[in-house]
Amino acid sequence: MLHEHHPLIGKEIAVRKISPLSIRAAADEARFSLRIDPARAALAAGALGCALPGKIGGVASSNGVTALRLGPDEWYVVASPAQRAAIEAGFAELYATTPHSLVDISDREVGIEVEGTAALLALTSAIAFDIEVMPVGSGCRTLFDKAQIVLIREAEDRFRIEVWRSFAYHVWGILQAASREVALDI
Repeated sequence: MLHEHHPLIGKEIAVRKISPLSIRAAADEARFSLRIDPARAALAAGALGCALPGKIGGVASSNGVTALRLGPDEWYVVASPAQRAAIEAGFAELYATTPHSLVDISDREVGIEVEGTAALLALTSAIAFDIEVMPVGSGCRTLFDKAQIVLIREAEDRFRIEVWRSFAYHVWGILQAASREVALDI
């Protein structure tokens, strides 16, 4: 369904020289913006099927659901499209006793996976902070050139970018330019 409208579907940038780098469109997923009182996070975790990280920048994953804490009362949630209805139903039931905001942002954003020993080099071409010190299993909202993104460090050499669909080609173009520099050892 959403997969049909993914602006980067089927695209991949692969550099296999000295510093391997692979950049590809992430699989289609359900995405949510969750706002809830942190004191009620355990109730939300029950509806979500995944613990909500307590530390800002923390990432928790369970049952195919990933939650990133972006702010004092804000989480970014990614799940498989098949889980969308169950998550929405769980939070609809929770709303009767716990005020919160769960917004489906699946159509607004797309994912880009950046992987390889040159992933840091490619990302630092357009991110102003030192992502090398970003711990594995953490994430943040930041700017990639002029586009707002959510960046998650999944492993030492694997990152995930979540970006608004309207900025996806812009981010992709910068990553493409960075991959050419990696390929040329610039």
